[in-house]
Amino acid sequence: MKKYLFAAVVVLLSYVNDSYAQTATELRETARSFLQQADYANAVLVLNRAAQMEPANIEIAKDLSLAYYFQKDNLKALETIKPLLDRDDADDQCYQIAGNIYTQLEQLKEVEKLYRKGVKKFPGSGPMYNELGELLWAQQNYEAIKLWEKGIEMDPGYSKNYYNASKYYYLTTDKVWSILYGEIFINIEPIGNRTPEIKTILLESYKKLFAEADITKASKQPTAFETAFLQTMNKQSAVATAGINTESLTMIRARFILDWYQVYGDKYPSRMFQQHRQLLQEGMFEAYNQWVFGPVQNLAAYQNWISVNAPEYNEFMRFQKGRVFKIPAGQYYH
Repeated sequence: MKKYLFAAVVVLLSYVNDSYAQTATELRETARSFLQQADYANAVLVLNRAAQMEPANIEIAKDLSLAYYFQKDNLKALETIKPLLDRDDADDQCYQIAGNIYTQLEQLKEVEKLYRKGVKKFPGSGPMYNELGELLWAQQNYEAIKLWEKGIEMDPGYSKNYYNASKYYYLTTDKVWSILYGEIFINIEPIGNRTPEIKTILLESYKKLFAEADITKASKQPTAFETAFLQTMNKQSAVATAGINTESLTMIRARFILDWYQVYGDKYPSRMFQQHRQLLQEGMFEAYNQWVFGPVQNLAAYQNWISVNAPEYNEFMRFQKGRVFKIPAGQYYH
C-alpha cells in the first residue's frame, strides 16, 4: 500500500513541476503583466529567471533593465542595458532606455554622447532625434529644432517630434508650422495627455496667423509650400474679421481645402489635408473642428454643441475610433 502511495505522490509532484515549467517567452509575458501592474519586484524576479534560460535574448534583457529602472535601482539597470549597446542586434530602444538611466544618474555628458551615437546608428529613428532634441532644449540649445525637424522628415509616423516642433514654433515668429505640426500631432495622439495643450496652441496660432491683414507676409523666407499655404489661407482673411473661434475656423478651413485642391493638391500631397477633404465630403468636418477647437475655446459651448448635434458627433467619434492616422514618407515640405 505504501509503495502505491509513494508512486502516486511521485506522479503528482511530476505533474505539478511540469505545470509550473514555463518557457522564457511565457515568463516574459508574466513579467510584463507585473510591469503593467507596477509590481516591479516580481517583474525583476521573473525576468531574472527568463534571462537565465535565454541569456542572449535581448528583449528579455531590455525588459529587465526597465524593471530595475522603474524600481529605481539605476545601477543594476545600467549594468543590464550597457552590454547590449555594442551588440549588432541593439535597437534604438536600447539607447532610449540607457539614456533614461544615465539621466536619472545625472550623467548628462554620457546621455548626450549616447544619443549622438544613436542618431548616427539609427538615422531613421524618430525617437533618437526627439530624445537628443529634448536634451539640447533643456540646455537652452536651439539646435534642438533641427533634430525635431529631421525626426519628422525621417520618421513621419512618430508623434513626439511634431509635439516639440509645434511648441517651439509657437514661441517664435513662425505662423505656419506651429499650426501644421500641432494638428498632425493631435491626430496621431487624439486622446494623449498632451493633446489639450496642443489644441490650445492651435487656436492661439490661428489668432497669430490672422493678426495681420495680409498674412502672406507672415513668413520672412517662406518655402514654396509655405507660400502656397499662406496665399490660399489669405483668401479667407475676410472671414477672420468676425474673430477667430470654432465657427469661423470651420468656415475658413473648409474654404481653404476647397481652394487648395483646385491648385496645389497634386503638387503637395498631404495626408492631413486629404483627411479634411474626406471629412467635408462625409459631412463630419464641423464635428471635427468642434473636437479640435471647441474644448479649449469654450468648454460649455462645446458640450452644448455635442448635446444639440448628437448624431453628427457620434458619427465623427465612430470615425475617430476606427482609424489610425499616419503621415506617409515623402510629405515633408519644410
